[in-house]
Amino acid sequence: MRKMLNTVKTILKRGMVKEPGIDGILVTVGLCIIALLLCVVMKDSLTAFIQTIVSAMTAQAQQILNGVQP
Repeated sequence: MRKMLNTVKTILKRGMVKEPGIDGILVTVGLCIIALLLCVVMKDSLTAFIQTIVSAMTAQAQQILNGVQP
C-alpha cells in the first residue's frame, strides 16, 4: 500500500513540475500581430472613434469648467 502511495506521489511531483517554454512568448507575439492588423485595417474607424471621444471629453470638460465661478 505504501509503495503504491509513494508511486502516486512521485508521478504527481513529476507531473506538476513547470518547464520553461515558449508558449507565453508565442501568445504575446500573436496578440501583438493581431493588434497591429486591427490598427491597419480599422485605421479610419479608429480615427473617427478617437475624435468622437476627444470631442465628447472636451465638451464635458468645458461644461465642468464653466460651472465653476470664481
